Amino acid sequence: MGRIRQAFGRAWSKYGARWALGMLLTVIAVLYPLDFWTSHTIVRQDTIIADLRMRLEPFELDPSIVIVDIDGKSLNEIGRFPWPRDVLARLTRQLTVHYEAGAVGFDVSFPEPDLSSGYAVLERLAQRELKDVPGIGRELGQLKEQLDYDGLFAQALRDQPVVLGFNLSADQKKGVLPEPAFTTDYLNGRTVLAYAADGYEANITRLQEAAAGAGVFTTEPGPDGLVRSSPLMFRIGDGFYPALSVATAAAFVDATAVKPRFVETVDTLSALDRETDTVEFIDMYFDKRATGFPVGQAMTVTVQYRGSGGPEGGAFRYVSAADVLAGRVPKQVLEGTIVLVGTTAPGLQDLRATPVNPVFPGVEVHANLIKSMLDGRFKTRPWWAHTVEAIQIGVVGLVLTAALALLSPAWSVLAAGLVFAACAWFNYYVYTEHDFVLNVFICLLLIGALFVLNLAWGYFFEFRKGRALVSRFGEYVAPELVAKMAEDPAAYNMDGESRELTVMFVDVRGFTTISEGLSPKELREYINLYLTAMSEDIRSAHQGTLDKYIGDAVMAFWGAPVHFPDHASRAVATALLMQASAEQLNRDFLQRGWPELKIGIGLNTGLMHVGDMGSAIRRAYTVMGDAVNLGARLEGITKVYGVGIAVGEATRLAAPGFVWRELDLVRVKGKNEPVAIFEPLGKAGDLAPAALDELAAWEAALRLVRSQHWDAAQAALEALQAAHPARGLYALYLERIAHYRRYPPGADWDGVTSFETK
Repeated sequence: MGRIRQAFGRAWSKYGARWALGMLLTVIAVLYPLDFWTSHTIVRQDTIIADLRMRLEPFELDPSIVIVDIDGKSLNEIGRFPWPRDVLARLTRQLTVHYEAGAVGFDVSFPEPDLSSGYAVLERLAQRELKDVPGIGRELGQLKEQLDYDGLFAQALRDQPVVLGFNLSADQKKGVLPEPAFTTDYLNGRTVLAYAADGYEANITRLQEAAAGAGVFTTEPGPDGLVRSSPLMFRIGDGFYPALSVATAAAFVDATAVKPRFVETVDTLSALDRETDTVEFIDMYFDKRATGFPVGQAMTVTVQYRGSGGPEGGAFRYVSAADVLAGRVPKQVLEGTIVLVGTTAPGLQDLRATPVNPVFPGVEVHANLIKSMLDGRFKTRPWWAHTVEAIQIGVVGLVLTAALALLSPAWSVLAAGLVFAACAWFNYYVYTEHDFVLNVFICLLLIGALFVLNLAWGYFFEFRKGRALVSRFGEYVAPELVAKMAEDPAAYNMDGESRELTVMFVDVRGFTTISEGLSPKELREYINLYLTAMSEDIRSAHQGTLDKYIGDAVMAFWGAPVHFPDHASRAVATALLMQASAEQLNRDFLQRGWPELKIGIGLNTGLMHVGDMGSAIRRAYTVMGDAVNLGARLEGITKVYGVGIAVGEATRLAAPGFVWRELDLVRVKGKNEPVAIFEPLGKAGDLAPAALDELAAWEAALRLVRSQHWDAAQAALEALQAAHPARGLYALYLERIAHYRRYPPGADWDGVTSFETK
């Protein structure tokens, strides 16, 4: 025993300070899940981990839920949406009678009568201008039934398991509400939290009365704009109404009631508890039994997204509404299934930002909720989650605090990595196998903090190493950035990494001709003046990273080694500045009798590999990847369109503060997917009215070209060319129109121009 005390005493004298600090960090971390302190940053990181965990969970295509999609194909065949309700009546009959769907939910509301048949106009004419026409009343009477589109739709809905959707509203009441699932009278004095609204945009009476029910399709995004959860019940006045997903599932199982289940009975509630009681489950009663759906605060559930959504990336089969109307869908695809009618067509505004996709079809949010109901599996956070998290943090903290102080750096890395992996695995395991949601970021943060603490001895070595690294970066970046990097050199390295950046390629037009017209001495001065001006614009004006000179070409990028969230905007502003600098240089060169200077600039934004790359003989801090290659291609095709700058779609989206002229949709060599390319005209608000008028005229002409209205497009382009004869873009499109007249591109032409050369 004495030897043990001596050994412990020696260890404490050597490692005691680190052990004490490690225990302090552990205690602080344990207190977090026990609600002794809070952090919005930790909550945000747990949310990010939850999103990642959801994306990692495997899924399979579920044949029991099918989405009938009002897609682009449907709009082309049937016409623009909203469709006349005789079309919706045919669609409903196809689904319920022909295909025998188990239930149908419409992710759309019908708050106003459909007058598109024109019957009301005919009736008014028959009473006035055409009242003397023999038999007009009889003829109208015969037409009334077939021109009553709402009546046709209601007839198709009647006695079928079809549920309509409706929306909550803050300032209007349109349509008629369905019968509520329950009212405040059912609560027997309880007060429950629920998403509530004073108004609504529901369905007209004759449709609602004919339908099997209706559900709310309103979604509630979180603080970051992403839809992670959804209420299962909503409150309007004294009534509580089910979500569209609940109403559709209820129609599918022919439920007799949907009611809340509480944590406490009325008898055991105190007066204080009655003020805000907790709903534990939403119970659906059918077949003489009840199935409960666990809910959280305000009767919400976490939406378990399966896949990235849409026809290509989701867990549910999509079929075109046009194919359903035409009977082209095999019957076994829809028979006995739950069908949700929604849309993915651009412009119909039913896309939601979600953790798995920023443009997720809204109808598939309901499909995922119904899938959870059918499976009886919801991701829930159990009441004992805080205790488990605190125990996990305490065990991890004690083990690592004791072990890391004793281990060598290499073994410390291994030990911390194994514990980190074990915590992540446990969190993922209980999530996928038991549907329990546990927070893990504070535990992972503690692992990182203990690891850093026990490797602090290497700080000064790493600091000196970082200083040397910053010195190397001085060859590429502006002095101001070098000074910033010197403040925290450990935050920068030349190791390869993938990062979203913006790359620039600049080239002199006709450099071969220029070099032939100058003496070697003049050419050297010409190119030196040009490269100096371009480099100063890149490095100093907007703090870009100068990559390399390739003869007369310049390559640069923004966003590394120092991260700028507005790297695309900086690159675009630099390109405009460089064009202005080139014009000034050109005036000076012409005064000297030198050849004209013109430059082309290509910009592209995307994921790139950046780092110290090269061979054992020579290395450089540079960028590589498909996004870099596209930037080089864009520089090359500036001369095709007669513009000084061409950028990709990603750059335009990442730099919103500029006015853009769309040039074309192109497929460059080495890329299969078409890319929209644009020319920046200047900062928003800086352009003269005449320039904006020209831009509007060009956009109209481009739409005419893409819709193959050759005569109108040619007239518009000729007017633009007459007003701006130096603009090569208009001449290019006039040549294309002449070509398309001789060789029509066909009805399926996508408007894309392919480039087969670099």
